Amino acid sequence: MTQAIAPRSRKVRILATLGPASSTPEMIATLFEAGADAFRVNMSHGDQQSKVAVIQAIRALEEKYGRPSTILADLQGPKLRVGKFEGGRVTLEKGQTFTLDRDPTPGDATRVELPHKEIFAAIEPGARLLLDDGKLVLRVTSHAADTIVTEVVVGGALSNSKGLNVPDVVLPMAALTEKDRSDLAFAVDQGVDWIALSFVQRPEDLAEARKLIGGKTALLAKIEKPSAIERLEEIVEACDGVMVARGDLGVELPPESVPPLQKRIIEVSRRLGRPVVVATQMLESMITSPSPTRAEVSDVATAIYDGADAIMLSAESAAGAWPTESVAMMNAIGEAVERDPTHGERIHFTVIRSDPTTADALSEAAKNIAHTVDAAAIICFTASGSTARRVARERPGVPLMVLTPNLETARRAGLLWGAYAVHTKDVESFEEMVAKAKRMALRHGLAVAGDRVIIIAGVPFKTPGSTNVLHVVRIIGDELKDYI
Repeated sequence: MTQAIAPRSRKVRILATLGPASSTPEMIATLFEAGADAFRVNMSHGDQQSKVAVIQAIRALEEKYGRPSTILADLQGPKLRVGKFEGGRVTLEKGQTFTLDRDPTPGDATRVELPHKEIFAAIEPGARLLLDDGKLVLRVTSHAADTIVTEVVVGGALSNSKGLNVPDVVLPMAALTEKDRSDLAFAVDQGVDWIALSFVQRPEDLAEARKLIGGKTALLAKIEKPSAIERLEEIVEACDGVMVARGDLGVELPPESVPPLQKRIIEVSRRLGRPVVVATQMLESMITSPSPTRAEVSDVATAIYDGADAIMLSAESAAGAWPTESVAMMNAIGEAVERDPTHGERIHFTVIRSDPTTADALSEAAKNIAHTVDAAAIICFTASGSTARRVARERPGVPLMVLTPNLETARRAGLLWGAYAVHTKDVESFEEMVAKAKRMALRHGLAVAGDRVIIIAGVPFKTPGSTNVLHVVRIIGDELKDYI
């Protein structure tokens, strides 16, 4: 039996990662009720078979609540690691020489295996090597085909198979490993809505994933490497959505550089009309505590004021002791920020210049007219979701109802700012479009008798990319009979 749930009053979306603390059908439903709009399935942990039940539980929300569900599958990407040590652990001292080589013999305090030939081909003198999430720092002094000689800049304990970051060079490595290709095929077969690609260094890294996806799902690029920043606009143009992966960015770059980069990535993504997710350590202390720090609350609020489409919980909802409370807190912060009278002005600090197209012109006009006539909602008829993305890019001050005959389009809208998607039959005529828009606005509680709503669509109907109609209508009392 369908249990109706009212549209969120908040426009920023919440993306909750599922894991050991939150993978049961009951917990997934609880997180949705607490405010989660979309769910992240992390392919780095567990096997594919364990993900089947999780994906089915997310889809079951559609029947229970009568709303499209949104699933993002996050691929692991290449993981760079050093080899093993005799005894499992060594200590590196500042100023000493330390060598990385291709010899699989267990290492010691002077050397260790580095089983990634691509690094040897790309490394340059002066480049940094960061070990164990940046806790240790090496600087390359010389290199050969099978050895990299470094000076220890920041020392410390180093144990078996610790992670390695190479922030100063572009590595000749594909963004997809064999595991990723298998996981991607699995995710597409399971019908997920978004694929998140890790280790993106350049726009070309997205090409193989695009080919393997075959248009069956949307592609999101995780911006987590300095080399990606250098070609940011090209990468954003080549994908369907973007994630500000602050954890890895904060390892490979000075921490103080991450906040301005976050703002830049959001600005570029918004300008190019791509949904943008801000992720990592947003409410980190709630992994173990039922309440966040004030600094964390401010961090989440900043992302919302910057105009991010979505904000993401990682370990807080996946493995923490307080998953429901984390989602509820994120929801509360979003609602509080969006009640701020200055919120509307602040999210428009980013100047969005419309492209010289009819669809962009009408999307901008819809936002302005909604403000001028105090409309209750903008109602967008779309097949591909392109028109909805254009309207959302304008950050209108009213709800955006997305009516689409394509279930896939409705599901993907779960990461889109302000969007309330409804999977419904297509319309055949202008009159049917107007009547349906009014009925849906009433049925879903986005308008009442006497309200104006703005309709944006394309004629002829069922023609993708034909957005050319903007219509303002008032809902009158008699039309409630159609709804009742």
